[in-house]
Amino acid sequence: MESENLPSQYRKPRISGLLGVLLGILLAIAAVGGAVWLTTGVGLLHLLGILRSGQTSINVSQPTVVRQIQQLQRLETVTYTMDKIISGERDNAYLPKFLAGDRLLLVVHGQVIGGVDLAKVQPADVVVHDGKITFHLPQSEIFSTLIDNARTRVYSRDTGLFTSPDPNLESEVREEAERQLQQAALQDGILKTADQNARSTLASMLKGFGFTQIEIQ
Repeated sequence: MESENLPSQYRKPRISGLLGVLLGILLAIAAVGGAVWLTTGVGLLHLLGILRSGQTSINVSQPTVVRQIQQLQRLETVTYTMDKIISGERDNAYLPKFLAGDRLLLVVHGQVIGGVDLAKVQPADVVVHDGKITFHLPQSEIFSTLIDNARTRVYSRDTGLFTSPDPNLESEVREEAERQLQQAALQDGILKTADQNARSTLASMLKGFGFTQIEIQ
């Protein structure tokens, strides 16, 4: 080739150019390592090891776990739904119902929501030691009892010949419906179900944190 016939001072510096590229790569790696160490306190070799193994470092210290659990706040774990017919009436002490009575039948669709309020968790409720966590779960409770107005309707309304519908009767029947819905949910074990579901949800979350032994009291 023509370059081989040229004097040595005119030949291309192939070896020195390659060394320059390698030196630039090493300097870039050193700069990245320094930036990572300054911003995160994690050494570059340790960071590369984490990336190579595919593992994520999770802070599972006791204060962090308590904070993560508290952030869940009102953990709704069960919804109890029911359709029910509720009645209410007004009587007159002196006249029979067909003259002065007022009777209402209400078809009610409602739901009761239960769960655990994790905002009540205190630091003393969480013990972390060598990959094991012991957690005291607050008692389950009913968060709300709701009447679905879109699916609730007056089935019948009977008033006496000499009386007009009482405007407060329907409101009172709705209040009674909420009370009966909540009572039915309690009898069917809504609190027990809420507790079991909360334990399952929290166990999965804590397992994701990397705990190998989980005890929920």
